[in-house]
Amino acid sequence: MIAYWIKKRLRDTAETLGLGVLLPNKQPLIAPAKGQVTIEFTSWKPLRAMAFKPSLALGEAYANGQMIIHDGDLYDALKPLMLYATAKPDIGLSQWAALLSKPILLMKDGRRKTQSAHNIHVHYDLGNAFYRLFLDQDMQYSCAYFSNPNMASDLAAAQQAKKAHIIKKLCLNPNNNATGKTQSVLDIGCGWGGMAQTLAKDHGAKVTGITLSRQQVELAKQRLADSHLPVEIAERDYRDVTETFDRIVSVGMFEHVGSRQFPTYFHTVDQLLKDDGVALIHTIGSTKASRGQDPFISKYIFPGGYIPKLSEIMTAIEQTELKVTDIEVWHDHYAKTLRQWRLAFMARRDEALAMFDKRFCRLWEFYLVGCELAFSHSNLVVYQLQLTKSKGIVPITRDYLYS
Repeated sequence: MIAYWIKKRLRDTAETLGLGVLLPNKQPLIAPAKGQVTIEFTSWKPLRAMAFKPSLALGEAYANGQMIIHDGDLYDALKPLMLYATAKPDIGLSQWAALLSKPILLMKDGRRKTQSAHNIHVHYDLGNAFYRLFLDQDMQYSCAYFSNPNMASDLAAAQQAKKAHIIKKLCLNPNNNATGKTQSVLDIGCGWGGMAQTLAKDHGAKVTGITLSRQQVELAKQRLADSHLPVEIAERDYRDVTETFDRIVSVGMFEHVGSRQFPTYFHTVDQLLKDDGVALIHTIGSTKASRGQDPFISKYIFPGGYIPKLSEIMTAIEQTELKVTDIEVWHDHYAKTLRQWRLAFMARRDEALAMFDKRFCRLWEFYLVGCELAFSHSNLVVYQLQLTKSKGIVPITRDYLYS
């Protein structure tokens, strides 16, 4: 049954999208045309595993050298598979595997603070030198904002545009709020401190940045050491914060919370945000119902990660006093961002190889390619939600964002 399912699924894919497939016995499942992208499997193991967890099977096969690509690269090989999977969602054996693995994935979510910290360490504490290989100079590790066509290959400019757009949505009025004091901002998941630095330096805010990554804290503090800016960077769980703030911003952190923690997360934002405050939550999301977790990503890249539907986010917000004042959906911006990261990573792959090993580099190449394709051809988007607790805090039109 499994062998029949594999051959039928692969044959359908290959015939539909023009992809050659060679089996481990050197026999072509579909004979490739001259110059056609072809995937050669050197072991039956990933082929059997594809029936249950396709992304994990392909990722491990590529990482382990059991999947060889001819007349193209990984992007060329995965694109037709992504297009096919999006057009014909799987209703086969992998659904059973998803049900069986759900308890294991739930064990990795962020309900326990120690698990949250472990999940972050696994990914973000790979080393600051590693992330410098492919991120922009400001070390922005979230979706950039390509606000005009001239930014197509200028990742640094697009990341600055992202920060500027988000900061406008915070509606900061430095040194001019009701009390006459500098406005305070909590940055949940502050990364390497780029947003915190900009908020303090260019907008006069007093910023508290928190992250569970030790190496992010270390580098952020180094960056800010001689600036004399009112910024505090701390290794702290968002659930341990007790102060209240005029503004709260969270960029690319909500994906790590875990679906069962959504109510806790927004209850915490509600408690920490002052009555006349504004919050901006920037997160990856899905436009369609999904499992929320990808087996490959969960195992090798982001343990405990969960990609929410907008309805899941809204359900959690509705349990608080927070009011949604704006929702913006970014479609292709993350695909463009990931493409720049992938090109930069591949250009400096030898340096990554010196830090880790060939298998690690192949896992990360698969991650970057797969995510780029998911944003460009599947159901992944970025949601930005602006939240307040009172009326009249933010403008009633979006004109202020583009003036």
